[in-house]
Amino acid sequence: MTSINLNTSITINAPAEKVWKAIVDPAVVEKYFFGTQQLSDFKKGSEIVWTGVWDGKTYRDHGNILDIVPGSYLQYSYWSSMGGLPDIPENYQTVTYNLSEADGVTTMLISQDNVKSEAAKEHSEANWQYIFGQMTDMIERGQVD
Repeated sequence: MTSINLNTSITINAPAEKVWKAIVDPAVVEKYFFGTQQLSDFKKGSEIVWTGVWDGKTYRDHGNILDIVPGSYLQYSYWSSMGGLPDIPENYQTVTYNLSEADGVTTMLISQDNVKSEAAKEHSEANWQYIFGQMTDMIERGQVD
């Protein structure tokens, strides 16, 4: 099976510092990410976990922080309990957020590898754009300090 890579971006009219806070602060994440509880100390090698309820089903997605540069770069492994695949290494994806700021405007590049199909890629990209669109609205309305 061929692995597909996804790359997408979003532009936020705010400094990277605010965008970073919205990515790592669990209280903020819960507001834009379907009520998801995000748990991590955001240190390289640490676990990252997302839990919640979606369509009446409880989920627990998880991975590990692979690399981090606080304020600008986060890369983690990711496995979803909702994906229907066993929790084994070949079913993990690598997700990367890369922030760059110019004149108070931040561009967030999002990449995801090991996507199983073009349909899954389209679904993931739509989800990233929706989730981070919600985050962008919160930041641009001043709801993130």
